[in-house]
Amino acid sequence: MNRIAIVTDSTADLTPQRAKELGVTVIPLAVNFGTKQYLDGVDLQSDEFYPMLAKADPLPTTSQPSPADFKNVYEKLLQDHDSVVSIHLSSGLSGTLQSAETAKDLVDGDVHLFDSKSISVGVGVYVEEAVELVRKQTPVQEIVSRLDAMRKNVHVLFTLDTLEYLHKGGRIGKVQAIMGALLNIKPIIQVVDGIYVPAGKARKTEQALKEMVNLFQSLTAGKTVKRMAVAHGVAKQAAEQMASMLREAFKTEVSLFTQVGPVIGVHTGPGTIGACIQVE
Repeated sequence: MNRIAIVTDSTADLTPQRAKELGVTVIPLAVNFGTKQYLDGVDLQSDEFYPMLAKADPLPTTSQPSPADFKNVYEKLLQDHDSVVSIHLSSGLSGTLQSAETAKDLVDGDVHLFDSKSISVGVGVYVEEAVELVRKQTPVQEIVSRLDAMRKNVHVLFTLDTLEYLHKGGRIGKVQAIMGALLNIKPIIQVVDGIYVPAGKARKTEQALKEMVNLFQSLTAGKTVKRMAVAHGVAKQAAEQMASMLREAFKTEVSLFTQVGPVIGVHTGPGTIGACIQVE
């Protein structure tokens, strides 16, 4: 049997327990508060990050792993695996995949890179699928092909409590941020081909959650739901409500319930609720 290792990065927002259950290697991105750098999920956890974010001025920045970080992980895994499948956040939002590509060229071994064109739990569902395929002893080329074919069947939506962080991070214009704040609008955003696309808006979080469920029902009409995941930025109660609404609507359990980690949290801020649905 070919032994295949699965690698991802910390923006998949897998809990430590879930990463251990899946047997995946997680490479951390970094969050920089001034001159102090923290590794996402290693020396800075979500519970510590959000209070720090609230006090931060200016906002922290984020940075991708170096090619050397990837090279070290790949070389270590290839000592007792035949192949590595490395699954990462959208290349449209980060240079992480570029670092992995540089490392791949420096490694003597079978490494396959996959651009999830997604973020957070959107990346996480690809990781879960890859692990399931490995456990079924699926050949590595077929795993990559199956992940590629999954793209049209993975849908990610999230709602923000405030547009402040997307604005400060340069993701949207100042006018949009000000208007959103004045009108107390909760935007709903879809991740499409690895970038953020407006998908709706609501006045209150509860309305936003209902609208997200409606959008998911439209996106998945006629398909069977295989996997669901929910993430939040210090908004556990609303996220639990989201999970409950999804279970009720789709009669499927949530496989990953997690907190949005520091790297994604820099851009989305507290109060974010996100969800991903995979259909087949």
